[in-house]
Amino acid sequence: MKKQLLTLGILAVLSGGAFAEGVTASAAAGKAKNAMCQGCHGQPGWRTAFPEVYSVPKLGGQNPIYIVAALKEYKSGERANSTMQAIAAGLTDQDMLNLAAYYAEKK
Repeated sequence: MKKQLLTLGILAVLSGGAFAEGVTASAAAGKAKNAMCQGCHGQPGWRTAFPEVYSVPKLGGQNPIYIVAALKEYKSGERANSTMQAIAAGLTDQDMLNLAAYYAEKK
């Protein structure tokens, strides 16, 4: 039940309120897709130097709706970060759901 509610909440963000039947988030598929995330987000205390110096946030335990919304904003260009925009550009909505499910389960 918790997984279904999680999926419905994420779908609400993705679709602007319209729900898609039969779409589910897979944490296992998210784990398989997270290699591109781990380079920065998997390093405790990691700070980036480009395009400016800032601390990279940890994703484990993050709200899945927030993760999907952020990825969609990077993909559309609403959020400015060249690295994240490039990564998000290659993600499908299903990839975003899966990554959000994976990171929601992590501590």
